[in-house]
Amino acid sequence: MTEEITREVFAHLVELAALQLDEAEAEYLRGQLNQQLNAIHQLQAVEVEGDAAPMSHGIPYDQSMRQELREDLKSARSDGSLLLGQAPQVADGWIVVPEIPASDLE
Repeated sequence: MTEEITREVFAHLVELAALQLDEAEAEYLRGQLNQQLNAIHQLQAVEVEGDAAPMSHGIPYDQSMRQELREDLKSARSDGSLLLGQAPQVADGWIVVPEIPASDLE
């Protein structure tokens, strides 16, 4: 297995992602990434006939299997009173929700 992600490149990626990894975690993740890249290269090396269509899964899918689209139907909307009647708290026609506490980011 050739290493494509060197320690220097991995350290740069960790810094960009603002991760905090100890040495063992960093080596493990770098090794896992290199193994994934190796697997991708092995798959790319498999020769495929020129007329093989790309697939997203193992079952061929064509338009005959596609479900027909239904027609868009326009319908009148209610005034929303049914929905508002189910809300625990309403004010001036709006649903009142609890305030989400926020803090300033440093």
